[in-house]
Amino acid sequence: MHRFKNILILHDRRPGHQLTIKRGGDLARRNQARLTVVDVIEDDSWDSGEIYASASFRELKELVIEERQKDLESAIEPVRQQGLDVRAKLLFGKPFLEIIREVLRENHDLVIKTAQGEGGLKGMLFGSTATHLMRKCPCPVWVVKEEENERYDRIIAAVDPDLSDEQINELNIKIMDVATSLAKLEESELLVVHAWSLHGETILRGGVGRMDQEEIDSLVREAEATHSTRLNNLLQKYDLQDLNHRVHLLKGEAGRVIPELVEKKRADLIVMGTLSRTGVAGFLIGNTAEKILNKVDCAVLAVKPDEFVTPVKLS
Repeated sequence: MHRFKNILILHDRRPGHQLTIKRGGDLARRNQARLTVVDVIEDDSWDSGEIYASASFRELKELVIEERQKDLESAIEPVRQQGLDVRAKLLFGKPFLEIIREVLRENHDLVIKTAQGEGGLKGMLFGSTATHLMRKCPCPVWVVKEEENERYDRIIAAVDPDLSDEQINELNIKIMDVATSLAKLEESELLVVHAWSLHGETILRGGVGRMDQEEIDSLVREAEATHSTRLNNLLQKYDLQDLNHRVHLLKGEAGRVIPELVEKKRADLIVMGTLSRTGVAGFLIGNTAEKILNKVDCAVLAVKPDEFVTPVKLS
């Protein structure tokens, strides 16, 4: 499946970022996709004050732009040498805003960014450009670790089937489409994960109400069977016969049990939704997604429903 056709990579001048460009180039080549690598110069300080209007500072600005363009061209040269048509582009302004505006202008269907900080993503996404993109970018956002294997051995698809919510079910399909496509391209093992729980079980187990333990156990089994059926109905839409895969139906709070599985299985990538129920378009990542993102130490590919509308406007 040629899932992504118009990929955008946010350039990063750290040495480990070259792997991000290589991964994006490989993905573009296998998907026969367009590839654009952008760098964003934050130029607010140049646009105010008499000092910054002087000839010397205008010359400095031109020099910075020239050097950043050279650095960008140098970074994409190895990909160009492989015969891939890749564009280099400088943007000016606040990084996450300009990236989203570029997505809107050019109809990009994937943004790839290198995670900031050392040691992966854990505890480092929030308050960063990556977080803003996950919250507000209309297309999927793939945040990769600075130091990771060239090939993903294990990919996790975190889904939450719910027959009563059409938007969530559409998001589950999008997650599975992306995860299965990447697992085939990378020849990875795919782990499909659904976390479930019986709401109020702890209270009932504490003796509140008139149910005995046997009745509560029966409710738990019924809830598990319902979630199992929902998950199986979702998976029936996909031909997984030729794909190395495992299905995990995990009992517990998703923000806890999914990161535990990521660590236990040493997953390289988790594909998940960032749907918010706040009613504020593009404002917040859902609470469950935020808990997971704060705990995992692997690459993340975050997707949103097709109906998602970014709050960012073209200037």
